Amino acid sequence: MTTSIDASLPGSQSTAAYRWLAFAPLPYILPAMLWTLLFFAAPFVAMLLMSLWQLSGPGLDTTPTLANYAQFFNNPAYFQAMVNSAEVTAIVTVVSILLAYPFAWILAERVPERWQRLALALAVLPFWTSYVVRSYAWLLVLGERGIVNQTLLGLHILSQPIQLANTRFATVVGFVHFFVMLLTLTIYANLKQLSPSYRKAAADLGANPVQVFWHVVLPLTLSGIMVGAFLTIVLAIGDYITPQVLGGNNELLMPQLIMLQIGRRGDFPLASALSILLMIVVTLVYLAMARWLKLERA
Repeated sequence: MTTSIDASLPGSQSTAAYRWLAFAPLPYILPAMLWTLLFFAAPFVAMLLMSLWQLSGPGLDTTPTLANYAQFFNNPAYFQAMVNSAEVTAIVTVVSILLAYPFAWILAERVPERWQRLALALAVLPFWTSYVVRSYAWLLVLGERGIVNQTLLGLHILSQPIQLANTRFATVVGFVHFFVMLLTLTIYANLKQLSPSYRKAAADLGANPVQVFWHVVLPLTLSGIMVGAFLTIVLAIGDYITPQVLGGNNELLMPQLIMLQIGRRGDFPLASALSILLMIVVTLVYLAMARWLKLERA
């Protein structure tokens, strides 16, 4: 295309043609750019500006200050909420990976090809149910009169019900139920893209099945694990419904802390500052994971 333009047009016309080609895609990407600016960039800038303000009586003091950020570090309860969120998210991510990888392996390697689509459809059934309904369903299962306690009492393993709901354990169970399916899909996609020739070559070189998995399969499917893990971290650390329904008020997480500032105090500047800090944590996790993957591929 470049040669034909140079040959058929004078210098000024050729330059104008190059400029037109440079801006030709603009009408196609403009809607996406406007959508991003209106619904992501603009709200983020507004939240960032509000985080520098302070609640002053019935109104807002718009004098820029870092007092809201200082309050987070000076208040042990606020900082502990971040620690709790990080711990719960880490536990959920690790447990989900440990459960999802064998499940994805079975789907990709042991289920016949003609049944894999049906198996995947059955695997993603939890996604078809309302997120709130799933959380309340687990509350019924883990409650004092739930299936778990009633079964243990009926088998005379327990003499009285134990508290499973309104605990961190319940929150982790609710999260894992959802994110195992998400990680299964990302890992399954990587396993299906993995050529069997890699495993055959490793076996020909004398590697046993464990060595083949550890040195060949796992490194080559690590990108699928990391993508699913990052999605799990982003969704889990910012989730409000599951900790509120299943965890109760026994342990404060960051989304609950942010909602408390909005719902009870109407302190939007402090809630904005807490949200910014949560976004910074997620960004740092993303940069660390991206850098690690880059170093692994190098």
